[in-house]
Amino acid sequence: MNTETPKISIAAKCEACTYWQSKADNTGECRRHAPQTIAFTVDDNVKFESHFPLTTAQDWCGDFAARA
Repeated sequence: MNTETPKISIAAKCEACTYWQSKADNTGECRRHAPQTIAFTVDDNVKFESHFPLTTAQDWCGDFAARA
């Protein structure tokens, strides 16, 4: 088993990824996969909302793809 910490290039951050859409001051949405749906209760009614994951420009993941 490999126990080394992955080495992430400075260029491989969300802000340089083709799947990332900037929203405001250093935050944005990851559009790599479908939005995540959450369910919650309001006044005894179940409500649903879908959101893309929010990340900061400096976050990273294993699905990085450089912008063209």
